[in-house]
Amino acid sequence: MRGKDNGISRRNVLKMAGASVATAAGSGLAAAKPDDTVEVNVGFASEKGRQVALGKADETVRKFDSIDVLTLRLPKRAATALEKNPNVRYVEENGTMEALAETLPWGQQRIDSDVVYSNGELGAGADVAILDTGIDDDHPDLTDRLGTGKAFVSCNTQGGCRFGAKPADNTCNYSWTDDNNHGTHCAGIAAGDDNSQGIVGAAPDATLHAVKVLGKCGSGSFSDIAAGVEYVADQGWDVASMSLGASSGSSALRDAVQYATNNGVFVVAAAGNDGPCSDCVGYPAAYPEVMAVGSTASDDTLSDFSSTGPEVDIAAPGSDIYSTVANGGYDTYSGTSMATPHVAGVAGQLAANGTTGSDIRSTLANSAENIGLASNESGAGLLDAAAALGYDSSDDT
Repeated sequence: MRGKDNGISRRNVLKMAGASVATAAGSGLAAAKPDDTVEVNVGFASEKGRQVALGKADETVRKFDSIDVLTLRLPKRAATALEKNPNVRYVEENGTMEALAETLPWGQQRIDSDVVYSNGELGAGADVAILDTGIDDDHPDLTDRLGTGKAFVSCNTQGGCRFGAKPADNTCNYSWTDDNNHGTHCAGIAAGDDNSQGIVGAAPDATLHAVKVLGKCGSGSFSDIAAGVEYVADQGWDVASMSLGASSGSSALRDAVQYATNNGVFVVAAAGNDGPCSDCVGYPAAYPEVMAVGSTASDDTLSDFSSTGPEVDIAAPGSDIYSTVANGGYDTYSGTSMATPHVAGVAGQLAANGTTGSDIRSTLANSAENIGLASNESGAGLLDAAAALGYDSSDDT
């Protein structure tokens, strides 16, 4: 993963749709005729102003308890007269505020996740395990998607890390709570909730499971990770997503991966961020049982950091991906770490339809889009959610 500070920690979720009488040229109030009934908020400066406003009202919609405001229905002519009263601070149209639509990150759009959603495919019933730094347990885009969690390393938001890295600014409510941000970012990409706020993931109704195998500084031992993979297999979950890696392998981790795949788990992992390079795919992505994921940018070029090699099986969007982070926030990260949960989420979509293990892998590979990259860069091509589920872009309903 590579971080990018875009100045956003939480999204603004409301926008103003109203305007004052004095400045709302072209608004519904300004366009009203003098005898038309309008609904306004009146800010009064004194009790006299309050009584004057109430006296002109046809209907009192709301009296506030603690602020000097009334919401009234009255003729536009009366509202205009109130504006001129020295005991009235303002008169404004009682406009509306609305929740902004959630963001469909460019990566989901590029792989045609929106086509999948529009055809009712949301991944319900699939179990997707995020083996990472944990998941924020109270994030509004994730809480409804969380299943169970298990920690193989401790959660700790205190102190610092080498190279100046800092743990997440949150509280360890559970042993598997994310104390780094990385796991929460990946979780949102895989299965961010379709809830009219924040972002939406590749399988928004899939169940996410937090398997914490990396600590607050983003590292975990071979044994920790192997235990996490074994645990996923023992739970009978469908997908194991690992946005982690190292330049050397581990026999213990390989045993765990083989055990998981032999038990029907689809295992996917990040190819690595050592690019530009050749033959540099890290482990566990380099194991033949694991689907190794490279990263692309929004113009379909290979991300400059993406590791390449014959082990790469598929590519997915990984540059400048906006997703969830700990403490209820959102941020933009880049890395093959971000590409991997795109694949995990689409795998969850397939699992929800009854596809399992090796069949998920072959379906994803066979449906991938050729975007002109070499096989050691993108494997079978770019992940295509719509094609994997049997749709194309023209099926967007």
